[in-house]
Amino acid sequence: MPQENMPKEVAKILVVDDVEINRFSLRDIIQEMGYQPVLAENGMQALKIIERLHPQLAILDIAMPEMDGYELCKKIKENPETRDIPVVFISAFDDPSDVVKGFDFGGEDYITKPFIPKVVKARLKLHLRLYDANYELVNMNRRLQSSINEQLHQLEMEKKNVLYALIRVARENACYDVDHMERLCYNCRILVEAMQLSPEYGHLISDSFIDTIEVATPLCDLGNVAIPTDILQKKEALTPEEMEVIHTHTTIGARILEDIRDTGDYNDFLQMSIDIAHYHHENWDGTGYPCQKKGDEIPLSAQIVALVSAYCAMTENRIYRDSYDIEEALELMEKDVGTKYNPEIYKIIRKIYRHMH
Repeated sequence: MPQENMPKEVAKILVVDDVEINRFSLRDIIQEMGYQPVLAENGMQALKIIERLHPQLAILDIAMPEMDGYELCKKIKENPETRDIPVVFISAFDDPSDVVKGFDFGGEDYITKPFIPKVVKARLKLHLRLYDANYELVNMNRRLQSSINEQLHQLEMEKKNVLYALIRVARENACYDVDHMERLCYNCRILVEAMQLSPEYGHLISDSFIDTIEVATPLCDLGNVAIPTDILQKKEALTPEEMEVIHTHTTIGARILEDIRDTGDYNDFLQMSIDIAHYHHENWDGTGYPCQKKGDEIPLSAQIVALVSAYCAMTENRIYRDSYDIEEALELMEKDVGTKYNPEIYKIIRKIYRHMH
């Protein structure tokens, strides 16, 4: 049944008073109004009813044994689940200090005994209308926030789609294997999951870090979109000048990502993507490029991608050489441990490489 055709729920009004005649008098007034009265004799009974039924309004007598109306109101307002329930105090006393005290505890109104039905009905209708308006406002805000979040999510997805389209161009320019990016993502995730279980890195790697690096890793060579194809696909050794051009792909990629980040909200995906693109060719001993960072000056995500991208590159065919088998690739990489690569991360790769593609 469509939501707009569903009958509206009858409002439940809780009456808490230790005097039976007062409870029944208010019950009759509430029933005449077309609402559902719910009666309680004391504060503890009332709290159980509120937890179970969550009424739209609570009428509390002030002078009750064990737990008076003020204390009951305080408990209602302290609970995040019930604090929005309007509270109306009732009392035979109309001392202004009693009225003010009720407001201080979070009450919305104050009705004196003996009850005048027209006055009670007017007050209750007012607070039920306010409750409904507040409830609708909260729901409207939730719907609005949900809509905004969906639009932001869509914008982020569009950004990622543009970035991945650029990455496909960069990959084709460099003649990478078709499966290169998938292997890079998969192997990064396998390595980082293993690192999460290690004593050295467990405190640094969250589940969110794992998910983020898997989608950020392909952007490491984004800057290749600006590198001439004849350099990227050259079979002979590159000249020093050509190597300098190749080196610029790190700063170009980072700059593209920074420009995208600056047009919207900051998020972990873009920051990690920037770190990876900018620093994945830094060496552990400080001899890499573009900034000559060393050791843990290099962002952890970039250290991880440096190792995994080297492993993937060595075990794939390139236009200038055939692929190495896994053992050969690992032996070649081991020669650069401590100079190019973080020794501790390499140790973890050695332990789990059979799970890598």
